[in-house]
Amino acid sequence: MKGDSFRNRRNGFETMDGGQSGSSKRKSGGKIAGIVAAVIVVAILLMNSTYEIKEQEQAVLITLGKASAVTDPGLHFKIPFIQKVKKVNTTIQGFPIGYSTETNQTNEDESLMITSDFNFIDVDFYVEYRYSDPVKAVYASRNPLEILKNISQSCIRTVIGSYPVDDVLTTGKNEIQATIKEMILERLEEQDIGIQLVNIRMQDSEPPTAEVMEAFKAVETAKQGKETALNNANKYRNEQLPSAQAKADGILKDAEAQKTERINEATAQVARFNAMYEEYIKNPVVTRQRMFYEAMEDVLPDLKVIIESPDGKVQTMYPIESFTGNSDTADKSETAAETN
Repeated sequence: MKGDSFRNRRNGFETMDGGQSGSSKRKSGGKIAGIVAAVIVVAILLMNSTYEIKEQEQAVLITLGKASAVTDPGLHFKIPFIQKVKKVNTTIQGFPIGYSTETNQTNEDESLMITSDFNFIDVDFYVEYRYSDPVKAVYASRNPLEILKNISQSCIRTVIGSYPVDDVLTTGKNEIQATIKEMILERLEEQDIGIQLVNIRMQDSEPPTAEVMEAFKAVETAKQGKETALNNANKYRNEQLPSAQAKADGILKDAEAQKTERINEATAQVARFNAMYEEYIKNPVVTRQRMFYEAMEDVLPDLKVIIESPDGKVQTMYPIESFTGNSDTADKSETAAETN
C-alpha cells in the first residue's frame, strides 16, 4: 500500500511538470504567431500606402467617393483601405473600325456601309485618341472608350451615307475624313467624357464583291483615260493658240493696209475726177476728146494718135498729156507738135 501511494504521488508530480511545460510552449507559439501576423499587417499596410506614377501616366485618387487627379510622376502616398488609385495612360492610343488588328480580317458588321447613290461599300478606319481628363474618363462614365467607338461609328455611317460611291473610293477621302473628325469632336464636346480625338484616318475603301471591284476599276481606268485626253487636248490648244493668234493679227494688219491703200486710191481718183470736171466745164469739147484719147491709150498702150487738120497738116500727139498735168508742160508739147 505504501509503495502504491508513493508511485501515485510521483506520477502526479510528473503530470504537473508536463502540464506546466506545455502551457509555456503554447504561450511562446502564440507570441510568434502574433509577431508574424503583425509583420504581415504592417507589410500590407506599407504596400497599400504607396503608389507610383510613370511619365506617360496620370492617376485618379478616390477618397470616400470623391475623385481628384494626380498628374505628377513619381512615388506618392495614400491612406490604405480608404483611398483608392486608378491609373490612366495619357499616351496616344487607337483602335480600328471595320477590321481586326489581331486577325487582320475585315469585320463586315462595322465596315459594310451604303452610300448616297445606294451602293454598298467596305470602309475601314483607324481612330486615334488620348485621355484629356482622367477624372472624367474614370469616374464620370462607366466605359468612355466604348462611348467613343459608338460615336465614331455613328458619325462615319452618317457621313459615308451623304457621299456617292465614286467620292468614297477615289477623290473624296480627304474631305470625308475631315467631315467625320469635325462631327466626332462636336459629339465628344457634348458628351464630355474626358477623351480627346487626335485623328481619324480612312485606311481602305473597296466594293464588297470582286465583280463590283473590277467594274469600279474599269470605271476608274476610263476616268483616267478621260483626264489624259483632256490634258492632251489642252496641251494642243495651248500650242496652237499662239500661232493662230499670230496669223489672225497678220490678216488684220493686211486688211488694215489694204483698207488704207484703197481709201487713198479712192481719194486720189476723186481728186482726179474733180480736176477733170473743172477742165470739162472750161472746155467740154476738148475735154471729151482728150478723155477719149486717154481711154484709147489705156486700152492700146502702143497706139499713136495722128490728127489731121483741115489745112492738110498732120500732127502726132504721143503721149497725150494728162488734164491734171502742168499747164506749161502741156503748152510746150503743143508748141512742139505745131512745129513738127
